[in-house]
Amino acid sequence: MTAPTEVRRAIAVEGLTKRYGRTVVVDDVSLELPAGGVVSIIGPNGAGKSTLLGMVSRLLPVDAGRVVVDGDDLARTPGDVMARRLGILRQDNHLAVRLTVRELVTFGRYPHSKGRTTAEDRRHVDAALEYLDLTGLAGRFLDEMSGGQRQRAFVAMVLAQDTDYVLLDEPLNNLDMVHARAMMRLARRAADDLGKTVVTVLHDINFAAAWSDRVVAMKDGRVAAHGTPAEIMRPDVLGAVFDMDVAVHEVDGRPVALYYT
Repeated sequence: MTAPTEVRRAIAVEGLTKRYGRTVVVDDVSLELPAGGVVSIIGPNGAGKSTLLGMVSRLLPVDAGRVVVDGDDLARTPGDVMARRLGILRQDNHLAVRLTVRELVTFGRYPHSKGRTTAEDRRHVDAALEYLDLTGLAGRFLDEMSGGQRQRAFVAMVLAQDTDYVLLDEPLNNLDMVHARAMMRLARRAADDLGKTVVTVLHDINFAAAWSDRVVAMKDGRVAAHGTPAEIMRPDVLGAVFDMDVAVHEVDGRPVALYYT
């Protein structure tokens, strides 16, 4: 008996467009994000990075085009089904109620438990708290924590959701160097050890190069370049994307961009 062929899942973006009035923010973008690994989206402010991720996660309506996840049209798939496939960390996370860290992370299990938490849900919550070094802070209220600690709590909520795709919109916001590196290590671990597809919007191109399998560079609402870190981390490519001179050097076998002076 022939073994079944493994189906490689992916997110396909086809002609995706988003407008605000007469301003086109994402302009007819077509792109396939392969299953597995870490994909980083980089580009200058206003390039359309977060808007693209917002449409992929169905947080923003699409003006034209479509998103296909595992062969299913995002717009035609029930929300509770997609909530078990796509987990999203938004760039702006505001809460109107006072919650502890554990209560927030437990919300990540809602697509599975519908509010009736089980032992399996608690296992995922505990694991997410441990991954983000938040176990000792589980009983703290979010408004009593630093911005970086709250950011890690929201990421833990997304991980507890246990989806195939993890979408992180600027996850390094408010994080110091230690926790920024830890966050990217976590993304790498989720891809390598758990088989998840992690798509993240980053401002720091060196973090993108160090931790990603693929990099998507956006400019003016379009994909300007797409490839491996080695293919993107070149002076001509980065210079065209960011409209500035960017020197690229190899440090310990990895490309590092120098743009501070």
